[in-house]
Amino acid sequence: MAAALIFVPSASASMVYQSKLKVASKGFCDVVDITGQAQGIVDQSGVTNGIAVIFVAGSTAGITAIEANANLEEDLKEALEIIAPVNKKYHHDEKWGDGNGFSHIRSSLVGPSISVPISNGSLILGTWQQIVLCDFDNRSRQREVIVQIIGE
Repeated sequence: MAAALIFVPSASASMVYQSKLKVASKGFCDVVDITGQAQGIVDQSGVTNGIAVIFVAGSTAGITAIEANANLEEDLKEALEIIAPVNKKYHHDEKWGDGNGFSHIRSSLVGPSISVPISNGSLILGTWQQIVLCDFDNRSRQREVIVQIIGE
């Protein structure tokens, strides 16, 4: 006998809550732990069960989950330098002259967002897992991170 998926509608109503974070970064693969700020927005939302999408607006930064410690951050920087080196000639730089072609490549590899489940009002993360903003640009920036929460 095949298993059946049964949908039972919840008696509680779903909601969408959105807020923004401003994050100062140094560029050049600066890794900033934003876990506490994201959890703070979950707390403000009142959502107990759902999902949080954490998204950075911009094509030279990314959002991911990592163990936020100096050694692992250095490993990440070294790996990205192998994949998309700073001193390589990029077609983007030929057109725009801003010298940050590497940052666009790194951003596209890491991605602009992460989705994290929420249970009992808390982001579900592993013991050593944090949500981080990675700024790959070639200068310091003030980044806007959007946190959108869907749940009940």
